[in-house]
Amino acid sequence: MAMYIRVKRMKVTYFVQCDLTETVLSIKQKLHAIIDELPTNQKLVVRSTQAVLDDSNTLAEQGVENDVVVELSLRQENNEFDEPNVILPGKSNNSGN
Repeated sequence: MAMYIRVKRMKVTYFVQCDLTETVLSIKQKLHAIIDELPTNQKLVVRSTQAVLDDSNTLAEQGVENDVVVELSLRQENNEFDEPNVILPGKSNNSGN
């Protein structure tokens, strides 16, 4: 079944067309073509549950549904993953205003 997921990072949203039978690694390879970051340097986390998606499992095996929001973290030089810092519409990172 064709579907899509929303991959968010900071102020950017990538709409990735996929299928429930695809692995998370396949999704990361699609993202690699868009953002030029190797799949090994990407971490995908379901926003609603904070579940980290496993590369070897399919989307169906991990309960990913159509139009799910996934946050994208990238590996830094210190080998740790950064925070995706997703900014939702209408929200601001400024405090005190």
